[in-house]
Amino acid sequence: MTPHRCLIADDHPAILDAVSRYLDGCEEVEVVGRAASGDQALQLIAEQSPDIAILDVRMPGVSGVEISRRVGGREGGPLVILYTGHAERATLLEALDAGARGFLLKEGPLEDLLRAIRVVSNGGIYVDPALAGTLAGPEATERLRGLSKREREILRLLADGMRNTEISERLGISPLTVKTHVKNAVAKLEAETRTQAVARALRESLID
Repeated sequence: MTPHRCLIADDHPAILDAVSRYLDGCEEVEVVGRAASGDQALQLIAEQSPDIAILDVRMPGVSGVEISRRVGGREGGPLVILYTGHAERATLLEALDAGARGFLLKEGPLEDLLRAIRVVSNGGIYVDPALAGTLAGPEATERLRGLSKREREILRLLADGMRNTEISERLGISPLTVKTHVKNAVAKLEAETRTQAVARALRESLID
């Protein structure tokens, strides 16, 4: 298996070192760069072309959210996982809207970082389980009523990075039925893509 090429950026030396050491010890990850500021992270992204960028939200220079907005998920750009000590709802919403594919709290175990890398590299979106309660807003109630239980279930599996064929096997339904449920969920959430629908469902706590 080709390891995921990861860049790590954090202005706290102890955290940068701990995350780098942990991921360096994982066979499925190759750390290709370490940065202590947002500007340095952008430079290394351009030079190293990592698959995944693990970024602190607040750094000197360019913030992790702004880096995600500029390069995250674009052609040739990395998938962005934001790693932060700040659990404010506004920050998480801003990160999801900026295109971040993962959002983790630094207080959680380092093993969660590896799980997030696996999820986002498979096309999913990973949000720290401890943040589920911070996402819900009053606008979610009507959307929650509109989504069927099966649609929410499939969105949850999509968020975990599963493909249509894997979901069909898990749920015992045909791939065509999965596709239909996804299409309906995208329409109900007024999203343009399935990824956007998953992000919106997470953002509004329609799935956990």
